[in-house]
Amino acid sequence: MPTGIGLEVLVVAGLVVLLFAGLVVGRLRAQEPSPDETEARLARPARPRAETLGGRVREWLGSGKPTEDDWKALEEALIQADAGPTASSEIVTRVRERFTAGDDAEALLVEEIAGMFAGDPELRLEGTPSVILVVGVNGTGKTTTIGKLAHRLVGQGRLVALAASDTFRAAAVPQLAEWAARAGADLVAQERGADPGAVAFDAYEAAKARGHDVLIVDTAGRLHSRKPLMDELVKVKRVLDKAAGHVDEVLLVVDATTGQNGRAQAKAFAEAVSVTGLALVKMDGSARGGVALAIREELGLPVKLIGTGEGLADLQGFDPQGYARSLVQA
Repeated sequence: MPTGIGLEVLVVAGLVVLLFAGLVVGRLRAQEPSPDETEARLARPARPRAETLGGRVREWLGSGKPTEDDWKALEEALIQADAGPTASSEIVTRVRERFTAGDDAEALLVEEIAGMFAGDPELRLEGTPSVILVVGVNGTGKTTTIGKLAHRLVGQGRLVALAASDTFRAAAVPQLAEWAARAGADLVAQERGADPGAVAFDAYEAAKARGHDVLIVDTAGRLHSRKPLMDELVKVKRVLDKAAGHVDEVLLVVDATTGQNGRAQAKAFAEAVSVTGLALVKMDGSARGGVALAIREELGLPVKLIGTGEGLADLQGFDPQGYARSLVQA
């Protein structure tokens, strides 16, 4: 009977056979957009220009002599865009201090929004292998984000392994296998119902033995308000910390359309597993995404990745200027 890594190899081999037998979901076969198309998707206004935040800023400040009501309207508009009261107040204060008659108010607002993320670090990959733990609530797009991140890292010349530590959801392993195959990454998995911490440990040992550069660990989606589920996630993090010395990144996947509930999610996950950064996803030109500002200002969590669609190429490193323009144009 095969055991340990040998069993995992058999599991992976079986999944690969299933993949090439026709398991791949049709929607994943869509043609990938070019980088220019992806950027355009992020920046595309969702409404007529006059109705966007930028258009209204020009209306409120265009006279060169904005009133108190105009400044209050700008702050309220940022809050309605999910930026939260703290960040909104800070941004308006900075714009107000710099604004003079004749200034491009929209450009100034973009600068100050982008400035909220000044100095934020990129992905930290220091371990051998580096370990990235991906967490988030149900439905945010964790598995999709993992697949796109794997593709990004493979494209940089890294050997990547994916750990299927979501052993609860029936479709989790086949779905992750699909993304692994498309991204050119290896998969480490066990049977459904296996202990998630044990899967994570075995995956780390396998990735280390096989010379992988990066291990990305999938986890079961969980409600941030359910303590038993969060406790299980804490265990997975503790196992990886012990095996690897430390986890390089704990990425929280946040749906850009989630609104202010994203703040509560970020707070709970940060307290449980010391989140190091956000992957802000579903920024397809219609989502406001202002919740990233609220989380950055109130919890100090940087945005490290931004996702704009379903394709493999639709995940990039976070660009504060591009994000700020997209928020102002929404």
